[in-house]
Amino acid sequence: MLVNIGYGNSVIKVNVVGVIKNDGAAIRRYRSTLKDSHKLIDATSGHKARSIVVMNSDHIILSAIAAETLEKRFLEK
Repeated sequence: MLVNIGYGNSVIKVNVVGVIKNDGAAIRRYRSTLKDSHKLIDATSGHKARSIVVMNSDHIILSAIAAETLEKRFLEK
């Protein structure tokens, strides 16, 4: 099942490990590490990243949708 993460981008629900807010120094360091290793995917379409979707492939996807909203979408049937 695909879940919309904003601006026409979707992810496969079973491949998602978690959704976290995009705040804090630890998150910025983690993003920097993954950007250097080419495992960061920007799905914000130029908007501010408000949440991060963590995938089971060690990739992270930046989303412009709030983490609370994405959580509701992932919990829907």
